[in-house]
Amino acid sequence: MALNAIIIVLAYLLGSIPSGLIVGKLFFGKDIREHGSGNLGGTNTFRTLGVKAGLAVSIADVLKGTLAAFLPVIFEADMHMLAVGVFAVIGHMYPIFAGFRGGKAVATSGGILLAYAPLLFLFMLLFFFISLYITKYVSLSSILTAIATFIYALFTRDVPLIVVVAVLAFFVIYRHRANISRIRNKTEPKIKWL
Repeated sequence: MALNAIIIVLAYLLGSIPSGLIVGKLFFGKDIREHGSGNLGGTNTFRTLGVKAGLAVSIADVLKGTLAAFLPVIFEADMHMLAVGVFAVIGHMYPIFAGFRGGKAVATSGGILLAYAPLLFLFMLLFFFISLYITKYVSLSSILTAIATFIYALFTRDVPLIVVVAVLAFFVIYRHRANISRIRNKTEPKIKWL
């Protein structure tokens, strides 16, 4: 029981590592929370600091989820990888190291799936970039990918996967509420690099 609690706390703390804040301050002398959307995730890093920084932050955020999901394996604990990974996503959204102002759950959610279902992660990645190419909206592509990933999960008949992907999809859509309003109002910025 104590080990399970430690793993949950570790997963949350891993998720709480503010990759965007670290990269921004360390290499650019900028707090990205004071620029663009004010978000700590990869999208705002791309907009504020450029492609290289955005890629670095996105990869770091994915790996947070992957490492967190593997904690039960590392510690040989009787816990489901996906359940532990969810705590990393919560940490990413509400990081203790960054005043509980974090990202929008997309990359770290993907990291959990990379650990547990690599083929589903590849589907998610491919679907995201196809959506992004068509719509030019990162936010809309993220939402559509969350929905498509849930539909894919339904066909696996893996109940824990279906439940966790449903939770993650809810997180992603909920965290994009403001983006949905901006898309409706046609004020959401489009990407120019794809």
